[in-house]
Amino acid sequence: MHRFLPLQALAHPRELIRQFTPNWFTLNMGTGIVFTLLAQFPLDFPGRMLLVHVLFWADAAIFIFFFTLFTTRWIFFRHYALPLLRHPVQSMFLGALPMALIPLINGLATMFPQWPWAPQAAVQLWWLDVALSLAVGWLVPLMMFCAQEHGLDRMTGVWLLPIVPAEVAASSAGLLANHLPLPQARDLVVAGYALWGMSVPLALGILTLLYFRLAVHKLPPQEMAVSTWLTLGPLGTGALALQTLGVAAERALVGTPLAPLASLAEPLGVVGALVLWGFGLWWLLTAALLTAVQARRGLPFNLGWWGFTFPVGVFIAATYGLGVHTGLRAFTVFAAALTSALLGIWLVVAARSLHGLWHGHLVHAPCLADRSAAVAL
Repeated sequence: MHRFLPLQALAHPRELIRQFTPNWFTLNMGTGIVFTLLAQFPLDFPGRMLLVHVLFWADAAIFIFFFTLFTTRWIFFRHYALPLLRHPVQSMFLGALPMALIPLINGLATMFPQWPWAPQAAVQLWWLDVALSLAVGWLVPLMMFCAQEHGLDRMTGVWLLPIVPAEVAASSAGLLANHLPLPQARDLVVAGYALWGMSVPLALGILTLLYFRLAVHKLPPQEMAVSTWLTLGPLGTGALALQTLGVAAERALVGTPLAPLASLAEPLGVVGALVLWGFGLWWLLTAALLTAVQARRGLPFNLGWWGFTFPVGVFIAATYGLGVHTGLRAFTVFAAALTSALLGIWLVVAARSLHGLWHGHLVHAPCLADRSAAVAL
């Protein structure tokens, strides 16, 4: 594999900044969903909550580091960063930034009851995340429509990445609303349902196209093999959002014109979540089978392997919620088994990603390589 940085990447800060791409935020997404799931793991074990807090602070530190690299690149290396918007794959990963922030926002609001200021800090960060989600959700599709080159044969699950952040924020809205005063809770719940509507229907349309693409053009390239797991993201998060918003709606919508419907939000949310969960279960098995087929041909490691973590993790979170709301223990047992497997996958992907960051194997911007090739021609 070509090494873009000759020595340790962290020893070459200028090149690290110039080559930094937003797909590194998938590391934060995967780590964030791991500590979120460990916090609700049904089987306690010594040091579980200590591990949750360690992962939270590690994730926060890495997010700040990556965000610093990302913003510095746009400030000082704008002419290198702009090609990102025209790249048909790398631009999709702009959606990873707001999604990476949500687990930290949720953790800040729920894990530190001794900090009375934490819920208010979390809600301010949430509105920032909403702004980022909407900006990505409009900007990247606009670039797809006007400036990028796409074809059905080249379509993969990464098309979902700029669309899903809005529903990830929606799932957080229901969770945060339970920790906020009534007026703020009402604003978040109403905004959450709107965000859900701006994401899930679009994602379902993309999933339909992806099914057609797989049937007509068969499996994606080896380097994009893991992208099939991204299909679980909108389905798991959509199901989770319906549950969290449904629980919060009854309290938050009191005294509003929507009050008569508030008592129905939770049961209808559970029904909707079950439908999306069933759809997600189909994609879970399909992605596993397709990955097994492609593994026989070789699966080169890249940052796309984080697709094994966050999309599966939000599906697991929705499964835990269904275990609570339906009373069926099978959901909880299934979610616990998936959590155990996910933790093992996270350990492998995190170790290989950090190794690649340190040595520079994974620090490169494909959009710059494409730009250089175009100039050479």
